[in-house]
Amino acid sequence: MPEIYCVRADFGTYTNLFVKGGYAAIGWIAPVDLTSVKSKDELYPIYKRAHPDDTSNIVIGQQVGQIARFLFDIQAGDFVITPDSDTELLHVGVVQPSPSYFFSARSDGCPFRHRRPVEWLGGTFKRSAFSVPFQNTIRSSLTVFYVSHNEHFFKVIGKKELVPHAPNESYDPYLAVLDQLLELNDKEFEILITHLLAAIGFEGAKHTGKTGDGGVDVTGELNVANLATMKLFVQVKRYKLGTKIAAKDVKALRQSVPSGGQGAFITTADFQGAAIDIALEQGFPRIGLVNGRQLVDLLVEHWSDMPEDLKNRLGLKPGLVRA
Repeated sequence: MPEIYCVRADFGTYTNLFVKGGYAAIGWIAPVDLTSVKSKDELYPIYKRAHPDDTSNIVIGQQVGQIARFLFDIQAGDFVITPDSDTELLHVGVVQPSPSYFFSARSDGCPFRHRRPVEWLGGTFKRSAFSVPFQNTIRSSLTVFYVSHNEHFFKVIGKKELVPHAPNESYDPYLAVLDQLLELNDKEFEILITHLLAAIGFEGAKHTGKTGDGGVDVTGELNVANLATMKLFVQVKRYKLGTKIAAKDVKALRQSVPSGGQGAFITTADFQGAAIDIALEQGFPRIGLVNGRQLVDLLVEHWSDMPEDLKNRLGLKPGLVRA
């Protein structure tokens, strides 16, 4: 199975040039052609000459490690992810075999001269289409890094032929958990989401909705180390599997979010494509969307912090398998 790497383009500044030029690129030691470099050890003196002010072994080791990853670890046939300037969108491409690396002496507007040829797939993929664990793996602060969850990634981008056949394909653990969640009534489900927000770190998470009210069901405030705060207003829908939330429902929630707040829509089901577009519409408060599978991911991650009565009510044990 091919590996997956993320190569950032300076917060998406040069993403369009990556895609247009058919490459992924890095900088750091721009004036030096690295074609003749064959090992990571050879990069240390080159980097130190280019950055004499970097005296920390930690900094030097991290930067050289990323350059080496770009030159040596990424192989032809591997997949590369590059976030767009709109960070919700991801560009995906396949690393080409020849040349394995090239130094661009002429600038096309991108200052990163160390390049690998990439055939970019048409269009973009929404970050929200991926599982919560996968989204977490691409939040690294590094410029070049390995991304796990290969099988999930290839399924989402429509490359199922790259996923090895699993003998127990017929069993879907996500569906098993969602079936259990649907055993809750509407109020119990809203209370479950309230406790989930508290487990994630939202202070004062409060259940505010009533069954069938069509408005905000849960609120909470997230304080990130006194650096930033966010007041969240959540709509919760316990819908049967196969159902898809419509754009009008997401738009209605956005109208209920006060100035300075942010909305989120959490469901056991999924969202129509138009609903996802509305949630990310430029010029309006962003609405976070969590579908059924992503909800299961969050519950797995925070299950130990959920109240015992809810765990017992759902009949699930750690790993979210039936007790």
